Amino acid sequence: MSTIAEIQKQTDYKMSRTIETLREGFSKLRTGRASTGLLEHVMVDYYGSPTPLSQCANINVADARTLMVQPWDRKLVPVIEKAILMSDLGLNPATSGDSIRVPLPPLTEERRREICKVVRSEGEDAKVAIRNLRRDANDHVKKLEKAKEVSEDDVSRSEKEVQKITDKYIGEVDKLVAGKEKEVMTV
Repeated sequence: MSTIAEIQKQTDYKMSRTIETLREGFSKLRTGRASTGLLEHVMVDYYGSPTPLSQCANINVADARTLMVQPWDRKLVPVIEKAILMSDLGLNPATSGDSIRVPLPPLTEERRREICKVVRSEGEDAKVAIRNLRRDANDHVKKLEKAKEVSEDDVSRSEKEVQKITDKYIGEVDKLVAGKEKEVMTV
């Protein structure tokens, strides 16, 4: 049977994974600045099987508004170009020899506000996930109390500790959301 310390450690770990997932989600959002994370989830038809772009080409930041994609196989240039065009990113790649330049158009004010809404929504989803983990941890400790393995005082202390962990990660989500909103709104 698990102990209170193990439950808290596991809850802390799961909450930290929630933060990492949020960071990964934010890296895929377009902010007007070039970021390799933008193209990493684009799927390319690599000899009949869908493959992430990052596994069949090098993606580099050429300058603040341009990405360079260099396929490992020259035959993939048109395939990669088509995959970027078909993605929901609204990008128009331009082929030059065996590399592909992907210029990032400047974001409109309206589009920036839409992205901020997505950022806040993802942040709220992360907070809900963290609160659910808190509830699960507290329920687990209460089951231990029902099984007479821990005392009421232990349950109370555990709930306070789990709340501290929760507050720490909720604060982290708020910081990430504020930082991403600032990044998106910076022209």
